[in-house]
Amino acid sequence: MLTRTLGRYLSWPVNRLATLLAATRIRPNFITWSALVANLWAAILFAAGRFAAASGMMLLAGLCDLLDGPVARRQGRVSLFGGFLDSILDRYADLILFLGLLIYYVHVNRFTFAFLAGTAAAGAVMVSYAKARAESLVPGQGVGFWERPERLALMILGGLANRMPLALWILAIGPNITVIHNIVHTWQQTERGRRSLADAHSALAVRPTSFETNLRPSPDPPRVMTRSAGRGA
Repeated sequence: MLTRTLGRYLSWPVNRLATLLAATRIRPNFITWSALVANLWAAILFAAGRFAAASGMMLLAGLCDLLDGPVARRQGRVSLFGGFLDSILDRYADLILFLGLLIYYVHVNRFTFAFLAGTAAAGAVMVSYAKARAESLVPGQGVGFWERPERLALMILGGLANRMPLALWILAIGPNITVIHNIVHTWQQTERGRRSLADAHSALAVRPTSFETNLRPSPDPPRVMTRSAGRGA
């Protein structure tokens, strides 16, 4: 949802910047790794309690996330491995950011918020995993609101507005509800498909084909007793 909105409003500046970067021959994977490094620095700032600065670094990391794909397309370097690497590093970035928050709240003895940070980290990873598994079973059937752009946007807003505890409450609950939504929705879709397949098999099993009907043996003709049949030889 947020991804489509960002793509609509930021497509022009992102495409212009991607064109400039592509001309420098910078490799897309370097941009992908740069996003991870920026998120690592943001996590260090979170651990130090500098939430506004950490949010600024997250914005820089988000810009890198927006640019690596367009740069790869302009340079003709789109590859399956590039998409795979981007997904893996995104998961590490999510965990690193929440780890920074967890360290901070443990350090200041706010263990409730440290627990929320851990729960939010689990939800962030499981949302991506549940959606990927759901789409592998039923293509196009991943559901839910709390994808990565929504989660990162809320973290950035929480850091800039100094309302990170509220953001953590939402991030600990919302993504895990999305995971449950994916589980229920995928179960419904797979059960519907299983029942349809079972009904089709049952219909084929009870309906004889014309070929089978033609192969049935005809009954023996009735035997007619003649008068000579009862005589002795």
